[in-house]
Amino acid sequence: MPAFFLKRAFQALIAIIGVMTLIFFLQRLAGDPVLLLVPENATKADIEALRASLGFDRPLSVQYLEYMGALLTFDFGRSYVQNVPVWTLIASRLPYTLMLAGGALVVAFGVGIPLGVAMAVRRGSADAKAMMGVVLAGQSMPTFWSAILMIMVFAVWLGWLPPSGARDWPSIIMPSIALGLLSMATFARVARTAVLDELEKDYVRTGHAKGLPMIRIVMRHLLRNAAIPVVTVAALEIANLLAGAVIVETVFAWPGLGQLTVQAINARDFMLVQGVVLLGAITAIVLNLVADLLYSIIDPRIRIEGSA
Repeated sequence: MPAFFLKRAFQALIAIIGVMTLIFFLQRLAGDPVLLLVPENATKADIEALRASLGFDRPLSVQYLEYMGALLTFDFGRSYVQNVPVWTLIASRLPYTLMLAGGALVVAFGVGIPLGVAMAVRRGSADAKAMMGVVLAGQSMPTFWSAILMIMVFAVWLGWLPPSGARDWPSIIMPSIALGLLSMATFARVARTAVLDELEKDYVRTGHAKGLPMIRIVMRHLLRNAAIPVVTVAALEIANLLAGAVIVETVFAWPGLGQLTVQAINARDFMLVQGVVLLGAITAIVLNLVADLLYSIIDPRIRIEGSA
């Protein structure tokens, strides 16, 4: 297990360095941020002075090495636009994004997995077909469309929920559903396929022959054996929730990292964008590392094969 973990941790470190290198150089192709920071009547001398004060007059290789060196001390730099430490801005928005992601996970896990298991166990029935229709609807609707549709119905027409902002707990209901709807459909389809495969196994038929109720077979034996594909998808979908939060937070004016990222990109605030991307990359890579470790816990054969 230690060798397995160290190997995965080394791969994760290489991936993080690769992501930051790519985003650092690609952002420089978007244009000169100095031109956005100076007033319209700024002279060429003013522009060059600001460029020198921000360090943009130095070669890209020097800027890159200084930035990567600062990351070793967990220094994300300062926002060029707001002149505030990047970590301060991220920390002020992170709780809102975590709150939104948590609500979306409740929708995705709490609805998707039971729905998938029910569709597999009751396959061919009218109930299963109705549930499949719900899943297909959730998977086919773009996130921005489902968000706008919910605002129209539940905020404008019915007046049940606030249309935007983060004033109180009802404000999170629609953003969480909009963000978690696509992941819910994905979990349901994956869980259904995994459970259908397990239902054909000998131990399920043996349980039926012994007179065990289906609910006991599913809860005590089948779910663990069907968990591997669900864990794989979970690591990917949680990372996708962070990407989807950009759209949801923009539509609902939710003050999280997604909205902050859009503002930073529009202002070409390189340091702030790099900080948010770094946080997202670390989150996605750590989730995949956790998924690898969970594989070996759920199915010890994976640990044995991985160490061979």
